Amino acid sequence: MTTTTNRDHLPRGVFAAGSRRTRMAALTTRLTLRPMTNLLPTNRSGVEFSRRLVATSMNLFGPVPKGTRVDLVSDDPVRGEWVRAPGLTPGPRVVLYIHGSAYVICSARTHRGLTSRLSRSTGLPVFTVDYRLAPEHPFPAAADDVESAYRWLLDQGYSAANIVIAGDSAGGHLAADLLIENDRTGTPQPGAMVLFSPLVDLNFGLSAQAERSRKDPMISAAAARKLVALYTDGHDADLPRLRLDLALVRDLPPTLIQVGGAEMLRGDARHLNTMIHAAGGLCELEIWPDQMHVFQALPRLIPEAEHALEHASEFITRTLDNPVVQHNSMKQVNR
Repeated sequence: MTTTTNRDHLPRGVFAAGSRRTRMAALTTRLTLRPMTNLLPTNRSGVEFSRRLVATSMNLFGPVPKGTRVDLVSDDPVRGEWVRAPGLTPGPRVVLYIHGSAYVICSARTHRGLTSRLSRSTGLPVFTVDYRLAPEHPFPAAADDVESAYRWLLDQGYSAANIVIAGDSAGGHLAADLLIENDRTGTPQPGAMVLFSPLVDLNFGLSAQAERSRKDPMISAAAARKLVALYTDGHDADLPRLRLDLALVRDLPPTLIQVGGAEMLRGDARHLNTMIHAAGGLCELEIWPDQMHVFQALPRLIPEAEHALEHASEFITRTLDNPVVQHNSMKQVNR
């Protein structure tokens, strides 16, 4: 087994190559799913088909563990759901989860398997914000809903230092936007952040560059760009809330980024890691060999999924239990 290196960002205790099941899953996905996602139109019927396809896949390969408690929330303008692992005892800490899938496809429900296992792994309740989706609700609807959910948790009595922001894919972009808005409005920043396969560049230039060396098994950069365009809706991708710039953001929370070595967003993950360090923040980047996009959501398919969540849980506990590290954002760590 190998340890993490600064060059490869290998997670601690992870082999330098994915498991056989992982590599077979990536090959099968590349041969079956990728051709379909690249051809699907971005009209109403295409979007609805994509939503059904992803919902079915998430439920099949990442089901909700038995005994999980789910409580729906509708407290205008906040919509979402509380997800609690069996036997969970309430406490002062909470995870705010921001799901991904191009601002268009997924929901709190599709991610219930992932958030329930995250709750089980961390021992924390997870509130998944069910933000409005494009194309029905273009920019800045999703970003505004995420900001409202964070303020709502503060109003519920949670200390910012005890809130963990977690998210995947487009949820990573929304999470970073939240930090920028918190800084702009003087709102206290969360205590920690964990991102799975975060999207950073909405022009998908970084993804296109990564594709030249290895094609993403699930979708091409061009097809993903068309989906995201339903959210940006004609706005210039260099608009401040669309082009992430963390350079002047104060008190960035300690962050863990996990990304698959087989996916095109590995370039985005590296870029976000570099931005956080350049801003004086603390960030750990883990590149999981041969893994696909948000592999943590697919435990029935990917053996490493649970191991990755264990890493995330350890990071959260270590960060929240150590207030010196938590608030020393000028110290840089690179595992």
